[in-house]
Amino acid sequence: MTEVLTARDGAVLTITLNRPDVYNAFNRALHAALATALEEAAEPEVRAVVITGAGRGFCSGQDLKEFQEIPSNGGIRARLEETYHPNIRAIRALEKPVLAAVNGPCAGAGLSLACACDVRIASSDASFVPGFIGIGLVPDSGGSWFVHRLLGFARAFEWMVSNRQLSADEALVWGLVSEEVPADRFSKRVAELAEWYAALPTRGVAMTKQLFEHAYAASLEEQLELEAELQGAATATEDFAEGVQAFLEKRLPSFRGR
Repeated sequence: MTEVLTARDGAVLTITLNRPDVYNAFNRALHAALATALEEAAEPEVRAVVITGAGRGFCSGQDLKEFQEIPSNGGIRARLEETYHPNIRAIRALEKPVLAAVNGPCAGAGLSLACACDVRIASSDASFVPGFIGIGLVPDSGGSWFVHRLLGFARAFEWMVSNRQLSADEALVWGLVSEEVPADRFSKRVAELAEWYAALPTRGVAMTKQLFEHAYAASLEEQLELEAELQGAATATEDFAEGVQAFLEKRLPSFRGR
C-alpha cells in the first residue's frame, strides 16, 4: 500500500493520507510518505495544497500498535522530533495556502495536523476529538500551539482536557473550521475552494502568512517594520503589476503566482 497519495489538478496538489482501514492513523511509513508529498507541494508550480484522508476518516492520530513499541525512556521525544515535527514544520513553511479537507473523524495528532493547515473545511460527517488526554497524554505535534491560537486559552484548555467530541456544526460555531459542507457535496466544494486559492497572487499569500506568523510574538513597531519590508517585496512582483493593470482596465486580474 502507498500510505500517502498525491494528485495534481492544475496548480492544486491534493495529498491523501491512505490507511483507510485504521482511519489513516500515523505510522512511520505514513510520516515518510507525507514528507515526500510535502516536498512535492513545495514545487513552484503548485499554488494550493489540500490535505485529506482516504475512506471515512481524516486522521485518527497515532497508530497505537506502533506506539507501544516506542521505548519509555525518552523514546517518544525522539520519535516526535524524527517524524511529526518535520512534517508540521514543512506545512507551516509552505509558501502557499494549505487546506485541511476534514472528511470524517479527526483526532489526536490528526487534529494537530488539521490545525497546522491554513484553512479547515469540514464535511458534515466530520468530527473532532482531542484524543490525547483520553489515554493520559498531552497534546503534541503543535496541537497546543495551534488550538490555543484558534480557540483562545480557556476554550482550548477546557476542550483538550474534557476530550469531548465536537461535531462539524460545533466546530464551525467555535471557529475551528471555516466552513461545513454536506457530505454529498464535500469533494466538489473542496475542489472549488482549492481552485480559488490557487488563483490568488501566491507570493502575496505567502507573505501574508509570514506576517500572521510573526504577529504572535511581535510588538506593533516590529510588525509595522515587517509589513513595510514585505510590502516592498510585494510591489516588485508580476502579480502586483497585473493587479494594478486589471484594476485600471476594470477587469478581473489573472494572477500567475510570480
